[in-house]
Amino acid sequence: MTDSSHRAADLAAVARSVAEAAADHVRARRGELFAPSGTRTGDDAVSAKSTPTDPVTVADTETEALIRRLLTERRPGDEILGEEAGGSVTVPDGVRWVVDPIDGTVNFMYGIPAYAVSVAAQIDGRSVAGAVVDVARGVTYWAWLGGGAYSCAGTAEHPVHEPIRLRANPIDDVAFALVATGFAYNASRRAHQGALMARLLPRVRDLRRIGAGALDLCLVASGAVDAHIEHGLSPWDWAAGGLIAAEAGAHVVLPPADSRSSDGDATIAAAPGIADEFLGLLAEIGATAPLPE
Repeated sequence: MTDSSHRAADLAAVARSVAEAAADHVRARRGELFAPSGTRTGDDAVSAKSTPTDPVTVADTETEALIRRLLTERRPGDEILGEEAGGSVTVPDGVRWVVDPIDGTVNFMYGIPAYAVSVAAQIDGRSVAGAVVDVARGVTYWAWLGGGAYSCAGTAEHPVHEPIRLRANPIDDVAFALVATGFAYNASRRAHQGALMARLLPRVRDLRRIGAGALDLCLVASGAVDAHIEHGLSPWDWAAGGLIAAEAGAHVVLPPADSRSSDGDATIAAAPGIADEFLGLLAEIGATAPLPE
């Protein structure tokens, strides 16, 4: 390995360790805060953020505080940008950690087993290492720049099996592509997204709306879906997952490193054999341009 590859691999190890520790906390808190049906067990468990349908739970804020503490212990002096406690979106010198304590908070609330912890390290605005933990399934995805993408059930200390090298699907016809997507909390943007998906749906195999952008990108990496398209993701949604998909061979288009959800930029990932055709189809239906709120 080159020195830069060694550094990226070391950052990936930190990302994985921190994400897995945070996932343990999220997993424990799910049963304490909510009934299996998703009904709240405490009056102070949930509040709203950008819109009344954009929730944050006490587990989100607790978990981000845990992630920040662990990163500060391991990487003192690095900047941190997180979904809940914030931070500057301006790209800094040096390493910036971009974290989402619970990606898929609505799923977490309702007991739908599709929510994740995402931790990424960026240098000069480019993700060089990242880990995403599928909390309910106990699967960790991780990657570092130039080092490939991997997954493993269990944890680094107690793996269920040896790491698997991830590869995007060898599909070559977009008509047979299973495409993941997601929708915004803002009602106006959801209407635009719904109209685009209505145009896309007849041209692909089918659509899946899983409810966690970081997991969608990891599913492209693992071959569980063939492509992903969503507008208005924030950096913490794509910073780790986008790298994992790219290192698995997918063609990935990401928003600028200093973007905000309100910018409405598209996040796209597609298996390499359909990438040109998929991007052409998205351009044809007007899905590559930013969507207004």
